[in-house]
Amino acid sequence: MHSDTALTEPELAWQEQALCAQTGPDFFFPEPGSSVREAKRICLLCDMRETCLTYALDNDERFGVWGGLSEKERQSLRREQA
Repeated sequence: MHSDTALTEPELAWQEQALCAQTGPDFFFPEPGSSVREAKRICLLCDMRETCLTYALDNDERFGVWGGLSEKERQSLRREQA
């Protein structure tokens, strides 16, 4: 049974094309206090960046770098949009 909030496979297909899928999660989910500079650099080169950020905002992702923004940057963006 599918819920209304369940994501279908086509809705997540962008993740296969994202550069982070080719580099692994370590850059994008660093240890607390570690730099996210390298993750942001990779995001800037990624064609899926906007889709990724939209996904993170729509799904309230609270950890890691998504769409080139850190947790704190996404929080600020949410406050600005509210």
